[in-house]
Amino acid sequence: MEEKILYLPLKKKWYEMIESGEKPEEYREDKPYWRRRLYKGGDWRTGEFKDFTHVVFTYGYTRRRMKWQIKKMLMKFGNPAWGAPTDKMAITIVLGERVE
Repeated sequence: MEEKILYLPLKKKWYEMIESGEKPEEYREDKPYWRRRLYKGGDWRTGEFKDFTHVVFTYGYTRRRMKWQIKKMLMKFGNPAWGAPTDKMAITIVLGERVE
């Protein structure tokens, strides 16, 4: 299967939490920009996410990066301590194993 990689820059706090294994998922706000980028056909009404197999997180816009498998993507209420909104659902990227 061909790899399909999602590239996401992160702030220091979230990058280090994922790197240490403390944060097993990443969140994106349910807004038109992320809907277009993450849903098949850019339409959230399909309920299907694009077939990303991996995510590469960068430390801001530096060369420091790490690559993870994506277990699944879904809409859910996340953990506010990990950066999820407190009052609404978010697009959640659940991480699998670190690759590299």
